[in-house]
Amino acid sequence: MIYNCDDPDERAEGLRQAAYAVRRGDLVVLPTDTVYGIGADAFTPAAVTALLAAKGRGRDMPVPVLVGSRQVLDALVGTLPDSAVALVDALWPGALTIVARHTPALAWDLGDAHGTVAVRMPADRLALDLLKDTGPMAVSSANRSGLPPATTCANAQAQLGDAVAVYLDGGPTTTSVPSTIVDVTGDLPVLLRRGWITEERLREVVPDLVAQP
Repeated sequence: MIYNCDDPDERAEGLRQAAYAVRRGDLVVLPTDTVYGIGADAFTPAAVTALLAAKGRGRDMPVPVLVGSRQVLDALVGTLPDSAVALVDALWPGALTIVARHTPALAWDLGDAHGTVAVRMPADRLALDLLKDTGPMAVSSANRSGLPPATTCANAQAQLGDAVAVYLDGGPTTTSVPSTIVDVTGDLPVLLRRGWITEERLREVVPDLVAQP
């Protein structure tokens, strides 16, 4: 099902149906503040496996997690280093993904992540409304592996088809640039992927940032 979320009634129904789909282990497509994402319940391994299959992606590329609040982040990763706290305080919600060590007791399987999780709080109202209902979602860009990320719901549907139960159409995204990724698992923050947030902006917050070539 596709829901035009510019219409208030369709938006409300789409959010209800998307949350229900996530709870029953199905896949949904949703807009974010960067590109469209394909999402599943982060705590349902079969749903995460289905997400990877829909993208044609292996377990060696673990699925990131989107959260709807700082409180959820704290529950997932426990204590963060000062550099991570500074980045989150300055740049969330927004196009920054941090890679942190997750709480060992969490019962999830996002791929071969070796005890870490890539987590982000998007600055998109529709995404945040869904996340507040579902809790943390495993979300990757809504495209087949090797193809450009989808910036419209129609493009996501063309690539993913019937593998997705619910499509939330929030209109075109404002950028095709993905989020910036920073690893905060070590002594110094490390820039893993250049994205929407520039290295210069990151250094304003964490001057000791290490940038990979």
